[in-house]
Amino acid sequence: MSNKQQIVSLVGAGPGDPDLLTLKAYKLIQQADVIVYDRLVSEPILEMIPHGTKKVYVGKASGKHHMNQQEINQTLVNLAKQNHKVVRLKGGDPFIFGRGSEEAQYLIKNNIDFEYVPGITAASACSAYAGIPLTHRGVATSVRLITGHCRADKPLDLNWDSLADENTTLVFYMGLASLPQLREELIKAGLPSDTPAAAIENGTTNKQRRCLSSLNNLPADVKTMSIKSPALIIVGKVVNFAEELDWFTPMAENNVEADQYIAEA
Repeated sequence: MSNKQQIVSLVGAGPGDPDLLTLKAYKLIQQADVIVYDRLVSEPILEMIPHGTKKVYVGKASGKHHMNQQEINQTLVNLAKQNHKVVRLKGGDPFIFGRGSEEAQYLIKNNIDFEYVPGITAASACSAYAGIPLTHRGVATSVRLITGHCRADKPLDLNWDSLADENTTLVFYMGLASLPQLREELIKAGLPSDTPAAAIENGTTNKQRRCLSSLNNLPADVKTMSIKSPALIIVGKVVNFAEELDWFTPMAENNVEADQYIAEA
């Protein structure tokens, strides 16, 4: 690290449960002059920000951007050049489908130092809180983390043949809107239609809901449950462990029954 004064901390806030925030992330939040935060940073974590710390919201939802990416990049540079201690707080992990590396590149281009603080990503946290191990001896030997986000309203362009592996757990981020295509393409590529599948909404939080189903039926079951974003999609035989390894009970009212929803395969 150079001796330049300006530095931006790219910090992962994790999946939502404030107890999953790393100690380093917590320390930086407490020391920051200004925090630039995303839509997926949970309210309990935002409540940890000290009174008087400047907060800049730059959240993005599908089709609804408070700031576009270029504006976010420039905001980070502008704040850093004012010699603020800047924390760029992102849900999950900044370098896993979080565009953190793009922001780091822009900072470098503008002669601003940065540090990177990993966060617990949704794939590992939300699956664990839903009772789903991503790997299991003799069941799943590998994991694929995949973006399910469609760019410019175009269909997903993925190597479906490479994904249709019964010994691999598939985890789709931002895949709710493209779920019907995921189902169609994976089955077409050879993945059995009865492959266990799950959707986890608001994972690790008191609003968590899970839908346990099959690859073929998941789109319809998600619609029945009115599963909303943010939601994680998991496809693979490990989903079968969800009932046996179920340990997390969301405390929010009216979620108990929904959390136990298990569709007929």
